[in-house]
Amino acid sequence: MSIFYADISKNQLKNWNNLISDIKQTEIFSQYCKDADFYRVFKQIILSLLLGKEIILLDDDFSEDVIKRLTGNSISETEDILVNKQLESIESKEDLLHRLQKVSKEWRITLFTSGTTGLPKRVSHSFDSITRFVQKSKNHSSSIWGFAYNPTHMAGIQVFFQALLNGNPIVRLFGLSKVQIFESISDFAITNISATPTFYRLLLPESNQYPTVRRLTSGGEKFDEKTINALKQIFPNSKITNVYASTEAGTLLASNGNDFSIKSEFKGLIKIVENELVIHKSLMGNSDTFSNEWYHTGDMVEIVSQNPLNFRFISRKNEMINVGGYKVNPHEVEEAIREIDGVSDVRVFGKSNSVLGNIICSEIVKNNDSLDESLIRNQLQTKLQEFKIPRIIKFVDKISTTRTGKIKRN
Repeated sequence: MSIFYADISKNQLKNWNNLISDIKQTEIFSQYCKDADFYRVFKQIILSLLLGKEIILLDDDFSEDVIKRLTGNSISETEDILVNKQLESIESKEDLLHRLQKVSKEWRITLFTSGTTGLPKRVSHSFDSITRFVQKSKNHSSSIWGFAYNPTHMAGIQVFFQALLNGNPIVRLFGLSKVQIFESISDFAITNISATPTFYRLLLPESNQYPTVRRLTSGGEKFDEKTINALKQIFPNSKITNVYASTEAGTLLASNGNDFSIKSEFKGLIKIVENELVIHKSLMGNSDTFSNEWYHTGDMVEIVSQNPLNFRFISRKNEMINVGGYKVNPHEVEEAIREIDGVSDVRVFGKSNSVLGNIICSEIVKNNDSLDESLIRNQLQTKLQEFKIPRIIKFVDKISTTRTGKIKRN
């Protein structure tokens, strides 16, 4: 089996430099992706599907040493003549979709976890597992997707397949400025956007409305009410859905707010153990790291009700900050700060301290010049316990984010 791997920084496959230049094929792929460079990554995924070969997606910040450790010596090339032959036989977008329904069972797509606690874990998915939650119907045939994720990550790949299998165009929003994002939404009449709460907060404040957007999906972080309410004003015709997904399992849970419940088909396969979400291995992709029957996600939850079981996510286990023996949830502190008028976004994190173990620090993006540190502290005194209030408050122009579009904690 040949294995290819994509580097998003170059928008192409390493070891496969000859991209297809046939006009007809370029037109077919251009119907999907409205960015000449951006759609090259998606083209390579489709090519690997047609060939029934595994594709490995890597990020541009992986060093050559890390790449070698992650992929081993299994990278090889495929003859261009074979690739050209596969493409020359495609007559239309409809023909492409028909062929993808008959995709080889040999095909695999391999992704890597964020690696925030060490070397990223390798997770491989089959066509069936990666498209498990794709919704296909006439109701979805008119969708136009605003693509706001890095295309090498699980959330981005799932959006790609949702669009691909319904024949929907994809418009790049990832990596654009706020002005460019809203221009794209308006110019292309985008109907669907899937992104992290951090991405949505970058759009605020905004006084204009964009009525073409029918659905907003959020995942990866806690979705705060202030952001939700602001999005309802900007996108008045949209339904807002909050999802839980991971690289290891894909999308598993969905909610209209922050309270989740387990679908009937997942009863017995998803459970809560000591306030941690635990997933059965049958819902996971293939990985050497999943040797046990149950996978502990590291996602901590708060149970809202037992019958029926409802819960909300509160933090990652490794994100909790130890301050003098007290556990501080950075999400709780961030939410309290975001409620202060003049705050656009905030990042809360721990900094080592010889006395307390850690102290709470925050970086704040403000949209009101009159907002200062003393005003923030005074308002937090009424909302948080003293040990949760940041010792260090710094005003910044932009919040640092991870490769997956979430707030960077370290």
